Amino acid sequence: MYAMSQAFRLKQAIEDAVIAGDFLPGDRLDESSLAERFGVSRTPIREALLQLGAEGFIDVRPRRGAIVSVPTPTRLFEMFETMAEFESACGRLAARRLTPDHEAAIEAAHRGCETPAREGDSERYYEVNRQFHEAIYRASRNEFLAEQALALHKRLSAYRRIQLRARNRLVQSLQEHAGILEAIRAGDEQLAATRLHDHVLVQGERFSDMVLGLAGSGRPAAGAGKRGTR
Repeated sequence: MYAMSQAFRLKQAIEDAVIAGDFLPGDRLDESSLAERFGVSRTPIREALLQLGAEGFIDVRPRRGAIVSVPTPTRLFEMFETMAEFESACGRLAARRLTPDHEAAIEAAHRGCETPAREGDSERYYEVNRQFHEAIYRASRNEFLAEQALALHKRLSAYRRIQLRARNRLVQSLQEHAGILEAIRAGDEQLAATRLHDHVLVQGERFSDMVLGLAGSGRPAAGAGKRGTR
């Protein structure tokens, strides 16, 4: 049965609050205030903030504590653009170097996405979606590339979750996974790279919708609409 730890649930709740605009860039995330807000002790709050700091979603500074760090839309687009290149490279190498064990791991993760996609459970889908992408990183058999891809994936985790809340995105994402798996299995390096690149890169209307989602408080995000029209 799928279950999340209290600290992980709090981590996601804090991410959502930051993205909704409840906290602004430069704001200090006070453990006591957050514990009161969420009705918990400071211990799981501290653990959640450590997780967010490790992923780069917030800055943890000496004598100042946890500070909100939210990228501008331009910076966010650049990060997704880089992520798409990392994943494209992983897909190309996975298609070239696929082993039966790695193929089975990618297949299992893809199958694991089916039920949450059908049920519209974006949170559960995100977790198994992460396993799908990580299986491809490992299948590249390039440890350094896999480490870099995983680090940026973690940095973008909150924003990748937001994307999955868009209408029909889960079903579309699952269909894209099937195409990616097909290309990797066929050993088609270029097709695997292209499909992964297009799957990850947020552009056009998808990027605009995500930026609007980041302005959940009703305030427009700084620089909204300037990118994502490629």
